[in-house]
Amino acid sequence: MTDITVFAAKKIITMDPTRTEATHVAVRDGRILAVGGRDCADQWGKVTHDDSLSHAVLMPGFVEGHAHMMAGAMWDHAYCGFHDRIDPQGRLHKGMQDIDAVIARLIEFEKGLAEDEPIFGWGLDPIFLSSERLSHKHLDQISTTRPIAIMFSNFHLMCVNSAALELAGYTRETNAEGVVKGPDGNPTGELQEMAAMFPVMRRLGVDFRGLSQKPSSIRAYGDVCKHAGVTTVTDLYSSMEDADLGALLEVTGADDFHVRIVPALGTVGFDPTQMAERALNLKAKSTDKLRLGAVKVMTDGSIQGWTARVKWPGYVGGQPNGIWNTPPETIFDICEAMQRAGVQMHLHVNGDEASAVTLDALEAAARKHPWGEARHVLQHCQMMGSDQFRKAASLGVCVNIFSNHIWFFGDQHAALTIGEDRAQRMDAVRSALDEGARVAIHSDAPVTPMGPLFTAWCAVNRQTMTGRVLGAAQCITVQEALYAITLGAAYTLKLDDEIGSIETGKKADFAVLGEDPTEVAPDALKDVPVLGTVFGGRLNLI
Repeated sequence: MTDITVFAAKKIITMDPTRTEATHVAVRDGRILAVGGRDCADQWGKVTHDDSLSHAVLMPGFVEGHAHMMAGAMWDHAYCGFHDRIDPQGRLHKGMQDIDAVIARLIEFEKGLAEDEPIFGWGLDPIFLSSERLSHKHLDQISTTRPIAIMFSNFHLMCVNSAALELAGYTRETNAEGVVKGPDGNPTGELQEMAAMFPVMRRLGVDFRGLSQKPSSIRAYGDVCKHAGVTTVTDLYSSMEDADLGALLEVTGADDFHVRIVPALGTVGFDPTQMAERALNLKAKSTDKLRLGAVKVMTDGSIQGWTARVKWPGYVGGQPNGIWNTPPETIFDICEAMQRAGVQMHLHVNGDEASAVTLDALEAAARKHPWGEARHVLQHCQMMGSDQFRKAASLGVCVNIFSNHIWFFGDQHAALTIGEDRAQRMDAVRSALDEGARVAIHSDAPVTPMGPLFTAWCAVNRQTMTGRVLGAAQCITVQEALYAITLGAAYTLKLDDEIGSIETGKKADFAVLGEDPTEVAPDALKDVPVLGTVFGGRLNLI
């Protein structure tokens, strides 16, 4: 008989309604054998007691249902964001408050590059910097010969210098959606959405696949997760090719890799039927720590980039109504193909026009090909109202809401993008729950830092950077928020039978915390220390 280890904790928050709290959990073969007091596993045979966590509070390992594996590897490039950020090694990177500071950071970064190496920066938040948009004229101050590309924090827009524009062949004669031009008719350097950005990225060798699939990137992602208490994480737009699968299997299969990864294949530019077949073929190769078989559908863009598709009355500044990364007719085709094949979809919807079209497409697919356990997931859902959440619930469609946006961009949305009244109901977790939808909340790392307790704090308090509460009627309780980052998120990944709560038979995956998140004040939830994780019964402490 294999060994039984009984871990003691100051408190165990189980998320199991049958036994909500405990002090001990027994583990055998990487799974939870029993939960209760010190003697909870005595009837199973000889036990070994481990009191090394007796000072800590245990919760189910947090589940990050929307993040990207490049969250670790992005730190190989120049961080250009407005907010302070901490990298996977725990180093602080100060935010930049104006364009001059961004330029200075890039000039410093260039000193460490080879002569023929392009500059790639990320995390830029131009909505905070000034009324003047970053342009090629700013970046040409750094170099007019070395190509430069700076990705905005939302990953839906970028700005490049003249050398990069020339490489991509973008001139005043270019007539392509997303290539922004100035009053003089020449490209400004700002590129909006995937079709406009990809030509530059290809020519500069900026490869999101490479950022995500290298062994070092995968391991760095594991480090990011450990610091956040996350034991199951998504890679929610994977361009994984067959050659990448071996690296993923090797790294995730190592004994010292302590995260379960759930990738979703990107569908942009692919035949839906062929992509469905590929997803199913990959699903057959899943392992305990690598769960394959889902796809990601990109519909619209970013609200703070004014590329999301929103309903009337549009944007308060009169900007054009966004860009479709996938045209509505193609969204219908993809939904039907995946529903017919039995492939779960994660569908990016920021604007409420995008969520309306997508819900209609899901409804049409469900009528043609009924599938009760599809659990398709609308991702971000930032402008969905009660009517759309109600429709999602009736279709069995889950919603994973971008609660972090309230703090990071709430003030800007109220003032500059959709206006005060609609900003009050952005990221409306309360409405989603009240309408019966299955709900998770997320960080979209590296768009915002991975940290489920911070995400929970955002959903509970709805506080913006200026300290105001944006939409108090949409605040949820601490218990509801903790459910959303554990069992709620596990449900959206079809893994709620294995993870998300501490109960007999499930994986022995725990978040190890320095305080009890149910006992601190709700406005202190984000400050609860994460001490590490337990993964499959193995300690993985910081």
